[in-house]
Amino acid sequence: MYRGMYRKGPHGPFRVSVGSVPRHGEAKVDSVSDTVTRITSLVAPLLESLGLELWGLEYSPTSGRSLLRVYINVTGRHVAIEDCERASREISAAMDVHDPISGEYTLEVSSPGIDRPLYTPAQFALYCGQQIKLTLRLPQDGRRRMQGAIKATDAQSLTLQVEDQVVNIAFTNIEKARVVPDLVALGLASSGPVGRAPRKQDKG
Repeated sequence: MYRGMYRKGPHGPFRVSVGSVPRHGEAKVDSVSDTVTRITSLVAPLLESLGLELWGLEYSPTSGRSLLRVYINVTGRHVAIEDCERASREISAAMDVHDPISGEYTLEVSSPGIDRPLYTPAQFALYCGQQIKLTLRLPQDGRRRMQGAIKATDAQSLTLQVEDQVVNIAFTNIEKARVVPDLVALGLASSGPVGRAPRKQDKG
């Protein structure tokens, strides 16, 4: 992950580590979703011009320093630190010009990782058959958190196998979703429990 802190100004962006500078008289009119939409329309084509893909972004506004987390992807290979550095420089420069976030913000650019977040119906479809964990906006069957395997998807919803129950969930009701990586398939864990080595018998 490449992380930097930026304060906008007449000669910005500047990398700083101080508190935010308040802008008096500004009203917080736009919703978080409106801001995310504007940033997405700005960042996606910019990353495409660098040969990168915008996997998703998360914006967390605060009264102090806001956080913008951008996940990038590269087809056919792993994301390198150089990709994150290039993307971070270009994103911060473009945002300083277009000014979608008022005040100071922290920009984080990283790969989605093996437990990657999922944002779009197309991304959920890529992981059909695999385990994911979800946090819902509104409870469904008395639960806001679920984990199960994706059975099917369409433009509006996904079908999830949760233990012995099949659940249909609208994408609009999903607050957060992440892939649960198969560590065995990835070669990062053994396929079974590791037993203890047999004890040697004392010779008598």
